[in-house]
Amino acid sequence: METPAETFSRDEFSLTRWQSADAGPVQAAVSGSGAHLADWVPWAVGGYTDEDAAAFLRLTHENWETGRAYEWAIRVDGSLAGAVGVMTRDGGVEIGYWLTRDFTGRGLVTRAVSLLVSDAFRRGAGYVEIRHDEANVRSGAIPARLGFSLVRKEPADPGDRPPACVGVKQVWRKERP
Repeated sequence: METPAETFSRDEFSLTRWQSADAGPVQAAVSGSGAHLADWVPWAVGGYTDEDAAAFLRLTHENWETGRAYEWAIRVDGSLAGAVGVMTRDGGVEIGYWLTRDFTGRGLVTRAVSLLVSDAFRRGAGYVEIRHDEANVRSGAIPARLGFSLVRKEPADPGDRPPACVGVKQVWRKERP
């Protein structure tokens, strides 16, 4: 598959490839939404430091260069609202996402994921998957809204379970049209 664009624009938001200059904004965004994110993602449990942000940005650069994953900041009027990423899988891709507390409930992730699903199929992916903890109903509403099918449930890694999670991952899939 070809490499995706580094920037996408849609309505009131943009997706921009992460840059090293984003360390301060990503640290502030995650820290400012600590409890909101820590309920669902293990990397936000216990705080998020400048070192965590720098390591995240190094990893996103490495992943982009090797084609393992492509990750973007979601921005609204220049403010960091969250992130979305496309991870390469055998024959397809997996999409993951998060939003800061102040940007939830606006349909941003639904529109960002819709854009990236179309782009993944255009670039040759055979399928797109989304995984989330069964208790994260808001996250699960996104693939349901976009016509994905719930294909299975699987146990999550028990050592990697944030407080609100029940430890059962729901796996949604959309096949290439």
